[in-house]
Amino acid sequence: MNSNEIKEKLAGQLKKTRFLHSVGVADCAAELAAHYGADVEKAYLAGLLHDCARTFATLDLAKVASEMQLPVTKIEMRTPILLHAAIGAAMLPQEYQIEDEEIQQAIRFHTVGGPSMTDLDKIVYLADMIEPGRRYPGVDELRRLTAVKTLDQVMLAAFNQSIAFVLNKNNVIHPDTVAARNEILLKE
Repeated sequence: MNSNEIKEKLAGQLKKTRFLHSVGVADCAAELAAHYGADVEKAYLAGLLHDCARTFATLDLAKVASEMQLPVTKIEMRTPILLHAAIGAAMLPQEYQIEDEEIQQAIRFHTVGGPSMTDLDKIVYLADMIEPGRRYPGVDELRRLTAVKTLDQVMLAAFNQSIAFVLNKNNVIHPDTVAARNEILLKE
């Protein structure tokens, strides 16, 4: 499927606000990819499809993941919304005829990050946090940082903000987020 066909399909499946968010993430990911020297087309497609599994009800995600034979951790059982990333990545070949492993991984990592993130993974993660429709304390600072900092420096700030948000909710921090953050720090 090409990007226009994918857009049309998503427009018919996602809630309007989720669809507009997905288009915003796609546009933002393409801009970030151009800025940081990554593949613009892959970034756009990964951004467009990052929430394709949000068609499932949150309470059904653990069941859907099990049916797809995807691993489900205790953390994901507690916070099942996290599973939409892995489910979405697994849906790509059959639902959207996308076999590209880089796009699949970027979608899988867009929610909590993960070890050995590529630039594409980081761009989609970041685009999901800063697309123009996002409104939360600190988003403007993250947007500003993309103009003046390296991708890893911006990702570190994004991970710090994400971890602080989860801590303030007294929730568990996904170990993939910690691993991704620590990798950046250990590279410095």
